[in-house]
Amino acid sequence: MLPWIQLDRATIPGEGGELRLKQRGAEFSIMLGSTELMNSRLSGSEEALATLSCERIAGRENARVLIGGLGMGFTLRAALGALPDGTRITVAELVPAVVDWARGPMAEFHKGTLDDPRVDIHVGDVGALIRSQKATYDAILLDVDNGPDGLTRASNDSLYNHPGLRAAKAALRANGVLAVWSSAPDAGFTRRLREVGFAIEEVNVRANGKRGGARHVLWMATNR
Repeated sequence: MLPWIQLDRATIPGEGGELRLKQRGAEFSIMLGSTELMNSRLSGSEEALATLSCERIAGRENARVLIGGLGMGFTLRAALGALPDGTRITVAELVPAVVDWARGPMAEFHKGTLDDPRVDIHVGDVGALIRSQKATYDAILLDVDNGPDGLTRASNDSLYNHPGLRAAKAALRANGVLAVWSSAPDAGFTRRLREVGFAIEEVNVRANGKRGGARHVLWMATNR
């Protein structure tokens, strides 16, 4: 079996944690310590985050979408495939190196999506961007951690607590969708979504789509 080769490392701003980009043949992995955050072979649940969200805003003219977390680009690519030309998609990525990896060693997975005229890349904290907007987005897609229990950054918790969810609700247009990816269920998060006034659907998906893999959870929360 081919060995893993570390290609690069990057510090997560403000927290001191470190991401590592690794490659084994045609396979890539992004690690935090001993935890694998992303693997290029597993894209099904990230793609579902986009496609299920886009279904809920289908038919809206000049829709605006915010994606929190670039990762390996699977969510962005699926969103571009599902949304019309008039859509504007902002991708907020906290770690500048992740954008560099998308244009460098992992360019084939991103397939030029960062240069799509519908896409704007915002290097910075998605939470701060959400808090700065009012009634702006038709959909906000969050895949910035392993779920509502912040793993990579303790400050990610502020996205998923009551004030963070109220800020997301305020940043959405009427009947807009907040979609959140998680590696596991979280009953407390489901309860908080309801408490701030979202209508929610909890969807179970597989890491590799129809081919199976680990079970992940998506929350589809509609701004009523």
